[in-house]
Amino acid sequence: MSGEGGLSLQQALAALLEVAVRAGVEENRARTEALSLAAALAESAPGAPMDWAKAFPGATTQDFFDAAVRGRRWRGAPTAVLTELVTAGSPEKIAYAEALAELASASCTLGEPTMRVVGNASVAAAAQLQAAGARPLQVASAPVVEKAVEQKPEEPAKTVDELLAELDELTGLERVKREVHRQVAVLRVEKLRTEAGLKSPTITRHLVFVGNPGTGKTTVARLVSGIYKALGLLSKGQLIEVDRSELVAGYLGQTATKTAEVVASAVGGVLFIDEAYSLTAGDLGADQYGREAVDTLVKEMEDRRDDLVVIVAGYPEPMATFIAANPGLASRFRTTIAFDDYSDDELTDILTGLSEGADYELMPEALERFREILAETPRGQSFGNGRFARNTLEAAIGRHAWRLRDVTAPTTDQLRQILAEDLSDDHPAPKDLTSEDPETGVGESSDVNEQGVEA
Repeated sequence: MSGEGGLSLQQALAALLEVAVRAGVEENRARTEALSLAAALAESAPGAPMDWAKAFPGATTQDFFDAAVRGRRWRGAPTAVLTELVTAGSPEKIAYAEALAELASASCTLGEPTMRVVGNASVAAAAQLQAAGARPLQVASAPVVEKAVEQKPEEPAKTVDELLAELDELTGLERVKREVHRQVAVLRVEKLRTEAGLKSPTITRHLVFVGNPGTGKTTVARLVSGIYKALGLLSKGQLIEVDRSELVAGYLGQTATKTAEVVASAVGGVLFIDEAYSLTAGDLGADQYGREAVDTLVKEMEDRRDDLVVIVAGYPEPMATFIAANPGLASRFRTTIAFDDYSDDELTDILTGLSEGADYELMPEALERFREILAETPRGQSFGNGRFARNTLEAAIGRHAWRLRDVTAPTTDQLRQILAEDLSDDHPAPKDLTSEDPETGVGESSDVNEQGVEA
């Protein structure tokens, strides 16, 4: 990712689309995803919507905020296209990750520069590069990307044991790990019995993930997709993550087509539907658009049952209501996995891992300050868990850059070390660091509030 004098958003987007074409990715899909990521990174910057729209002719301010909502999931995780390229072993995966990192850098130029956006961009760039096997390098007061190291031969596909080992290395989630291991054992034996010509009951592979935000549901879904592929139950193993907005269209009749297209893109892998309960009930009760999406989903799951897994996720009680709302759902989703909230120790481990991934070092006093922040923070359904740790790091990176603003030639240690003061607002900082929603990372600037962005 470039510092001053880097690419504009339009230039970064053009470079990314060149890589997408080489990788065989549909150009419009890559453009939409990239601009959603850019909007999510820059949504707290005053004036960003107008600058963003220059790269998306005909776009409105509302389009910017709608795109930001879609792109938030990629602030700390690889984008859907990059995930598919990595899963497929594409030779363009590193180039695509670098192009995404450059696009994250260009997002810092949208609107009035803010330290919050710098933090967002740093963490997002690190997530893309790590997923593809490229390494981030920290230079100057803003994150920069080291061009890909010499490309190694493609690694062989991971085995079930290797993927389960990755699962076991995740922080916390002990109940989740036990249930996934159990599920893998059952499916493995079922497959062996079928191959041996024995009768075997049909075991649904679809899953329900319940838990509060930021508890690792998407990360585990990504591992499950790889595990099912390694078991020979899926042909590709990609993860397609969507929410209501990507399934429901503006008119009845269009929703069925839109949902079917999304399901088709997930065939061979896992379709992950976050906040799935929003499909069956709106603020005022029954939602005919969402129900059309659910009816279509049930039909597509049946038609493509041999090469598709669907995972639905959300809060426990609304998800129970969602599954009960349609007999087809109840018969297909028989396994529910509960994701517990993280403890303070686990959140500290997550924060440390995220900082190391972005090539920062949290000093001991910074870790102690983070524990104090956790003790002061209420824990309800809106608490972000791992997302809270990520948002804390993003804000700390912004304050770190602000602290070094007058240092002409900072040392490598200064560029890497996050101090306790970087986790607090005790010294002057831009407004976007002091008036931020801890769950969404959205600042309370007039641009954001006037658009009514949901938390």
